[in-house]
Amino acid sequence: MLRHGETSWNREKIFRGQADVPLNDYGRRQAKALATALNEKYLQHPVFITSPLQRSRETAEIAAGCFPEAKVHTSRYFLDISYGKWEGQPQEKIKKLYPELYGKWIEQPEKVVFPEGECLEKVADRAEKGIYQFILDNPKGDTIIIAHQAINKALLCRLLGAGMQSFWKLGQDTACLNQLQYLNGFFVLVQLNDTCHLDYLN
Repeated sequence: MLRHGETSWNREKIFRGQADVPLNDYGRRQAKALATALNEKYLQHPVFITSPLQRSRETAEIAAGCFPEAKVHTSRYFLDISYGKWEGQPQEKIKKLYPELYGKWIEQPEKVVFPEGECLEKVADRAEKGIYQFILDNPKGDTIIIAHQAINKALLCRLLGAGMQSFWKLGQDTACLNQLQYLNGFFVLVQLNDTCHLDYLN
């Protein structure tokens, strides 16, 4: 499970959500580093599943470049959370416009429904449905999901039984790599928020 590379809105701390923001140049370099990291893992019959948003699709296409026979599929199961009215707005502006809701988002994320947007449980529901579908469709191979910070965090909370109150306890940096194994009907976390492959970029 990967997070897409950096965009200009990541750097400027603007709420992205389902706004279709492209990678910046650094994000493309991050995606190339992800490709190298994946190539070192000796993946078997890899299938790449990506959010339909271009920052994830481009990351997936670059990351899959080391695997000539790999297929890249898009899936709305992994579309980023809808922040509703918050999308496209700088973090500092949202703090001023929605001080109470923003405070709850930081302290009790599991209780937040974004104005005209989604909540974390809804996001986790669709992402969980997606991950089970794709791993069962590829039982003898490795499934690589390229999604977003909120998707990855909510899905990890769900799969690990941590509850959405643990959302902020999980790191998900841009172009990070997480690894899970599906054993006996449940997921085991092997690797979380690994960014070692990006060290040479800094």
